Amino acid sequence: MAQSLEQALADFSPGLPFAVAFSGGADSTALLLACARRWPGQVRAVHIHHGLQNAADDFEAHCRALCLLLGVPLTVRRVQAQHAPGQSPEDAARKARYQALAEAVRTEWPEVQDVALAQHADDQVETLLIALSRGAGLPGLASMPAHWQRLGLHWHRPWLAVAGAALRQYVQSHGQSWVEDPSNTDENFTRNRIRARVLPALADALPAFRDTFARSAAHAAQAQEVLNEVAAQDLLRIGVPPRIEALQSLSRARQALVLRHWLRLHHASTPSTAQLHELLDQVAACTTRGHRLHLKVGQGFVGRDGAVLSYLS
Repeated sequence: MAQSLEQALADFSPGLPFAVAFSGGADSTALLLACARRWPGQVRAVHIHHGLQNAADDFEAHCRALCLLLGVPLTVRRVQAQHAPGQSPEDAARKARYQALAEAVRTEWPEVQDVALAQHADDQVETLLIALSRGAGLPGLASMPAHWQRLGLHWHRPWLAVAGAALRQYVQSHGQSWVEDPSNTDENFTRNRIRARVLPALADALPAFRDTFARSAAHAAQAQEVLNEVAAQDLLRIGVPPRIEALQSLSRARQALVLRHWLRLHHASTPSTAQLHELLDQVAACTTRGHRLHLKVGQGFVGRDGAVLSYLS
């Protein structure tokens, strides 16, 4: 059985005061209502106005009205996320949203160190299925973490084991309404197709799928933690920037692991599977001083600078 809302809230222990990312949808409305009731006077709300839809102004008005009713301080930030070549609009919007949330909290309430987000168990399943459909490795299969640190703040997803239907029932039981984002029914988006077509079928065939899928994601996350530790140890050995000869002493699998770690940690870049395989082939071919290397990886290029690898954005 998926976790109940009450259990999830009991397990949630943010530092006080804290902020809630409040879109006005059912999930974040449930989060704001529950948190404002449990920690009166300790909750702040941030609404991100994307400006992507005509209804965005109505979303903001709805959020302002509910926060006024609950006595929760609200700040609104407007973002216009432009995606880079090769980047999905959804990814660009997500990154812009996190940046705007962090800036709003730091500016309005410097004492706040924790931010709560409203993704729930259905969102986690959708994330896992999207990762599987893309042939993702362990980082993708680990899906969304319940707690992490980013941009100088602690981020929480207290609803991650709670079914979306339970959140909607909670909001209705308190006589409140929420806004429906029209884009959530647009099946041109993979996530929406999964929500509309796949989740109902899974519920019929595998009633406990939310719990079992969550366990698989947790196993993947645990395994990835171990691999991250191995990659960090190997990177200490081969150096930054990576020494080619030291890199070649590792197995191909560990070369792949440490190169991904180096690119992500030091250059905020993630190679595709094809790019990584080509990079490994090029590293293996670096047996003479004259061998050159210049390969597109992520948003930049990996090259050779004498005895080490270099990265140019």
